[in-house]
Amino acid sequence: MKLFQVNDNLDYAEDEHVKKNTFIGKEPSGGTLPTFKENKDKLPHPIWENHESVVGCYYKAWELAFGNLRKAKKEAGFVSDFIDTAFNGYLFMWDSAFIVMFGKYGRRVFDFHKTLDNFYSHQHKDGYICREICEEQAGEQWTRDDPCSTGPNVLPWAEWEYYLLTGDKERIARVFDPLLAYHKWLQLNRSWPDGGYWSCGNACGMDNQPRQEEGYNPWSSHGFMTWIDSCAQMWLSGKTLIEMGKLLGREAETAWLKDESAMLEQLINQKMWDKKTAFYYDRRRNGNLSGVKTVGAYWTLLAGLVPGERADAFVAHLDNEKEFKRPNRIPSLSADDPHYNAQDGGYWLGGVWAPTNYMVLRGLTKYGYHTLAYEIARDYLKNVVEVYEKTGTLWENYSPEYAAQGAAKADFVGWTGLAPINILFEYVFGIQADMQEKKIVWHVNRKERHGIENYPFGDDTVSLVCDARMTETEEPRLTVKSDKPVTVEIIWKGGKKCVGANL
Repeated sequence: MKLFQVNDNLDYAEDEHVKKNTFIGKEPSGGTLPTFKENKDKLPHPIWENHESVVGCYYKAWELAFGNLRKAKKEAGFVSDFIDTAFNGYLFMWDSAFIVMFGKYGRRVFDFHKTLDNFYSHQHKDGYICREICEEQAGEQWTRDDPCSTGPNVLPWAEWEYYLLTGDKERIARVFDPLLAYHKWLQLNRSWPDGGYWSCGNACGMDNQPRQEEGYNPWSSHGFMTWIDSCAQMWLSGKTLIEMGKLLGREAETAWLKDESAMLEQLINQKMWDKKTAFYYDRRRNGNLSGVKTVGAYWTLLAGLVPGERADAFVAHLDNEKEFKRPNRIPSLSADDPHYNAQDGGYWLGGVWAPTNYMVLRGLTKYGYHTLAYEIARDYLKNVVEVYEKTGTLWENYSPEYAAQGAAKADFVGWTGLAPINILFEYVFGIQADMQEKKIVWHVNRKERHGIENYPFGDDTVSLVCDARMTETEEPRLTVKSDKPVTVEIIWKGGKKCVGANL
């Protein structure tokens, strides 16, 4: 692939928010990179009785992650040390947004989240950000007019998830302007006259899914479609930016997003929902729906776009053995699709991927489907760990039918770190932090002794351990220790209560 140089002398208008982007021209950070061996004890420590392989897989993810840390090179326009995508020498926007979501748990050792700084430092003066930036020299993988050049727009979500765990308002203040400018660029350059958004396989991140009509290249053509995941992501981006504006006292600057949000909500729920099959689909240019059931449709759930009366039927597809409830959940393409690859998943033709699994789980949480989220997480983590036991490593994706890697790269951390870190902590253990509410919510799912020591909560550290129980309905006995007072809301099959920490 040709390396394209950035040229901001072209004749396009400079966005007012790009002028406030403090990442552009920033000097790279100094210092040395931390190593896993020297810092292992500073990471959160999972405890799970009789599950040593899970704990081993957890630490393998961190070992691979620390092995992928890189120094920022000024000649490449990088401004912060970062974790490499571990793919091709370029930093990927889509991958990085998910990588930093598990990286937040290791931020006491290395600030993984600053990886995203390097995309903001590469922002063009009209708001455009390329989705692949070269790590060794100045340049980008794509020109702006290529359909493959940017997306998906999940950066605001990644930043907000970080804020929920850390409460770092200063970070929100810094990223607000580049994120707002990028959203505006996408609105001006990636939307149809009716306000819907388009993408392509490369740009949406699910490269080879057969979503377009025959004759269009699934990797690089928009197929003249309105894309369900892109529309939902832009709605989520707009809503998140509105919340950021409220937090910062800059509501007036996001007022225009309210009109777009209302328009997108109407478009998605009136023209991209099929009542007969209870599913959201891409929309062809003739107004017909594609009929392709892709996991990307569940961005609507994460965004909060699904009306309550539709939620049960839409979520039911995830628990249908003929569609998304395969031996390894969740395939990226429904099993009843003629292109479904049951062997190794054929990349995005059914392969099971950490980012889309995590997205669906977060959506299920938003709508209160905690039991289903736990079951999916439990089964997925079990498969990842079983393959780790066989191969000694983690993989880019996994087979939907067998305990095996998919059409995948090995040692991929990479976003697969989400499985033994976030999905273990937040869904199998059920421990989720909310700095906005200043509390930790713990859905106690397991009967064995389990928990997390050295858990980061804002600027503090918390130890959370649940004793073994005889039954799922038995009230959990917890030991909670913290540097400062913290409230833990415990939810189990038999009840709910709040406890405080022992200082």
